[in-house]
Amino acid sequence: MRRSLQRLAMVVLLLLAVSMLTFVAMNVLGDPLFNILGPIAGDTENPESIAKIEAAKAQYYLDKPLPERYVRWLGDFVQGDMGVRFASDGQPPVTGLIKERLPRSLVLMGMAQAMALLIAIPWGISSAAGSLGGVDTGPRSWRFLVPFALKATAVTYFAQSLFGSVVGVVMLSWFIALLLAHQFAETVPAARELVDGVNKTMSGFSSALSFGFISMPNFALAVSLYYVFALKQGWFPLRYDASDGFFTRMWQLFLPALTLALPGSAVYQRLLRTDLITTLQEDFILMARAKGVSKRRVLFRHALRPSMFSVITVFGINAGALVGGALVVETFFGIPGIGTAVVEAILREDFPVVLAIVMIVATGFVVLNFLVDLLYSVLDPRVRS
Repeated sequence: MRRSLQRLAMVVLLLLAVSMLTFVAMNVLGDPLFNILGPIAGDTENPESIAKIEAAKAQYYLDKPLPERYVRWLGDFVQGDMGVRFASDGQPPVTGLIKERLPRSLVLMGMAQAMALLIAIPWGISSAAGSLGGVDTGPRSWRFLVPFALKATAVTYFAQSLFGSVVGVVMLSWFIALLLAHQFAETVPAARELVDGVNKTMSGFSSALSFGFISMPNFALAVSLYYVFALKQGWFPLRYDASDGFFTRMWQLFLPALTLALPGSAVYQRLLRTDLITTLQEDFILMARAKGVSKRRVLFRHALRPSMFSVITVFGINAGALVGGALVVETFFGIPGIGTAVVEAILREDFPVVLAIVMIVATGFVVLNFLVDLLYSVLDPRVRS
């Protein structure tokens, strides 16, 4: 409890420091009056211009010292009032803009994180499972038939749609041969050699694929996925339309979310694979295997939970990287979210919008990492002591 309170106090102090530095930076980048009024700010002889200048100073507290302006802004921000935009002609206030744009970005990033974990956890487990050795055969091994068949069907359909029916038939034949080899791996030496060779090949392919996803920039991945699945295959709409129904909008966000998810899934997979391999060499795992516990039970019951710490840590840190990726992805796919809002605000020098978005992102990032820290004690009781 004491440690949690200390962490909470650090969160509050960190947010205060971020807000102070950001506020000062936004106010020293040129004269705010020029950003608000334009050339009128330099006209100090025209009475009408002078009146507009004084009104702008009063509205944005520019006639007050910087520390007082910061305290006023912070008080308003805590109460939910994020101020008035510099480009306020016909534009909603900052709070209205955030309420309109933020939910789309949260849904996009939430989908991306969920997809990254759904991809990474099975991927990491399958790539680390070979270090246990042995192949589970007999009636129990048929449990993997359903997911294996689903993967085979998906890959076959994907290959057929992209490269033609001949490639699809070849892929399906390969999957059937691999399935039979797995079933007879313990009794037929040739089948065992085939399974071992496929495991080594797939391990190398998995490493190459993960490094490829990690190193590929978001814009390059967005262009590739957009060309294949939206332009060539027509599986996804070309642009996002906010006026469509809920389920249609969710489908429109699938491809942008996948663009954000693939690099993160590769990072999670590498971490989970490394930690799983280390955990599988622990004494309690070796003891369980010596007692005859099945490979599946060892992986999912004993090894997976203590191997998730690195993934959870990076999951919290990756939230900040997702915001940068969302900026690119939202712009590319035409999604009116928080990323496009900050780009538009920077181009217009609309600093109240930039300040509000920076604070919201910083708050979300810090709070999420605080929750991740609390989650450690749930996964491992030793952390509580």
